[in-house]
Amino acid sequence: MRKSRLIYCIFFFVICLVPFAGMLVVKDKTSAENRELAEFPSVQTEEGWNIHWLSEAGDYFQEHFAFRQKMVTANAIINGKVFGVSAAERVIQGKNNWLYYKDSLNDYQGKNLLSDRSLFNIAHSMSIIQRTLEKKGINFAFAVAPNKNSLYEDNMPYYTKCKVSEESNLKNLQKYLDSENVSYVNLPEILAAQEEVLYHERDSHWNNKGAALAGDAILKTLSQEHYDYSSETFEIRKDFEGDLDKMLYPEAITPEDEIYYNRQPSFSYVEAVSSNFEPRIATVNPAAQGNLVMYRDSFGNALLPFMADAYANAFFSRGVPYQITTDVNANQADAVVIVRAERFLPEMAAAVPVLQAEPATEVPETIEYITSEGVDLVRVKLQGMVQVSGRILPEYLDETSRIYIRFGNGIYYEAFPQDIEMDNVTDSGGFCLYIAEDQLVSGMETFDILTGKDGEYQVVGEGVIPPELIHFSEEVISPDTGNPDLQVEDEIVG
Repeated sequence: MRKSRLIYCIFFFVICLVPFAGMLVVKDKTSAENRELAEFPSVQTEEGWNIHWLSEAGDYFQEHFAFRQKMVTANAIINGKVFGVSAAERVIQGKNNWLYYKDSLNDYQGKNLLSDRSLFNIAHSMSIIQRTLEKKGINFAFAVAPNKNSLYEDNMPYYTKCKVSEESNLKNLQKYLDSENVSYVNLPEILAAQEEVLYHERDSHWNNKGAALAGDAILKTLSQEHYDYSSETFEIRKDFEGDLDKMLYPEAITPEDEIYYNRQPSFSYVEAVSSNFEPRIATVNPAAQGNLVMYRDSFGNALLPFMADAYANAFFSRGVPYQITTDVNANQADAVVIVRAERFLPEMAAAVPVLQAEPATEVPETIEYITSEGVDLVRVKLQGMVQVSGRILPEYLDETSRIYIRFGNGIYYEAFPQDIEMDNVTDSGGFCLYIAEDQLVSGMETFDILTGKDGEYQVVGEGVIPPELIHFSEEVISPDTGNPDLQVEDEIVG
C-alpha cells in the first residue's frame, strides 16, 4: 500500500513538473491573443532590488509554461464542443461552429450605448474634416464596417439573445451623419442587401468578396475610377485561418473558405510588408490616377488591395489620432478615407484628429457674455502644433452645440468636440483645436470660448496663449506641421 502511494506521489509531482521542465525546450514568443508575452524579470533594477520579482516571475511562468497552447486548446475544445461555451474571454462560441468577438456584445444587446452628444461629437468631427478638406479640393469619405453580429446574428448563442433595445451606436449615429451632411458610405445597408454571407464564420471580419464590395462602394462615393469585381471570376480555397479561431483553439485551427479573385491587382508596395496590418503602408500603381490617404483598422487588411489598386499613390495608416495635416501634405492627397469598425465608435468620439484649423467662415451672429467659469481643464500646449483643449460644463451645452474659439484679433476657429474621461466616467463636453505656431500672430494672445445654448451663442470661458508661442508677424503662414505623439492602436483580433 505504501509503495503504491509513493508511486502515485512521484507520478503526481512528475506531472506537475512537466510544464516547468518543458520550458527548457519549448518556448513561445507570442500568445494566442497575438501579443508579446511577459519577459523573465530581473532580480535587480536601476532602482535596486525588484520587490515585485515573485509576482512578475509568476506572470512569466503563467504565460510560458510548456505545452500551454496545447492545454489551452484542449480546455477550449472541451468547453466549446461539449458545453457550447467559449474558454477565451474575448470570444463568443456561437452555433454551427460560428465565433463572435465579445467586444461587440454591448452593441448587439443595445447596452451601454453612446449618448446623443457623443454621437454628435463623432458626426460633427467627420463634418469638420470633410469641410476642411473639400476647401482644399480633397475628396472625403467615411465608412463604418459593421460588427459581424450586426449582420449575421442567427448563430449567436441563446444566452446573448436578451436585448435591452434594438438600438445600436451605429444605428443611432446615422441620423447625425445625415444631418451633418457627411459623405457616409452605408456599408451595413450595402452588405445586408447581399444574399450570401460575406463574413468569415471563425473570424471577426469580412471575406475578400465583402471587402471588394465595400471597396467598390467607397470608390464610387469618391467618384474614383476603379475595377468592378462584381462579375470577376474567382476560386475558393479552404486556407483561411480566423483570428477568433486562433484565440480560442491555437493548436486546433479549422481552416475555412476564402475567395481569391483571378484578376491580379497591378499595385505594388513601396517597402516590403509582412502583412497588411502593419501600422503604415505605402503603395504605387502607375496605371492609376490620384493620391489616397486612408485611415483604417483591421477591416482594412482585406480592403487595402482594392483601394491601393485604384490610386497611383496610396498611404494607409493605423495611427491614432489621425495625423491628417501631416499625411495629406506629405502624400499630396486628393482623397481621404476613414474606415472604422463599428465596435470602435466610442474611441472615435474621444480621438480628435490632428488637423490644422482654418478660420471659420460661419460665425455666431448673436453673442452673449455669460461667465468665464463655464469651462474647465483649459490647456494650451505645443503638440507638434499648438493645441487648445478643455471641457464645457454640462449646463452650458446642448446636444448639438458647436464650440468656437475667438481670439483677441476677432478671428474665430471651430474646435473639434470630443468625449473625455473624468473619474472613470465619460464626459461628452470636451473640445480640442490645433493651430500651427505660425498661424498665431499679434492680437491672438488671449481667446474666448463660445458655445451654443438654446439657439444663442454665449461666452463661457477664456484662456491665454503663452507668449513664447506667439509669432509677431502680420502674415499668416501654413507650414508643414510636425508629428505629435502618434500611437498605433493594437487590436487583439486582426
